Amino acid sequence: MAAPLSVEVEFGGGAELLFDGVKKHQVILPGQEEPWDIRNLLVWIKKNLLKERPELFIQGDSVRPGILVLINDADWELLGELDYQLQDQDSVLFISTLHGG
Repeated sequence: MAAPLSVEVEFGGGAELLFDGVKKHQVILPGQEEPWDIRNLLVWIKKNLLKERPELFIQGDSVRPGILVLINDADWELLGELDYQLQDQDSVLFISTLHGG
């Protein structure tokens, strides 16, 4: 069984408005059979942190287009996107690049 992980989850560019305006969350992900990856993290975020309008953050099993994801300050596209296996003390930042006009 994988040990619990401590992960910093941060939202910016307006995405924090979907999370009661809170930008930074220090979360403890519980131990589970499979290693934690971004796909599992998104499900956890939806259940535990997301307060309103999930369609503005989640689309299918990924983030909605227009949301930039950085893992430890690196673009998630370089790290395997949804399949990236989280490590203890990782930092995951979600930045909305969509703006109203």
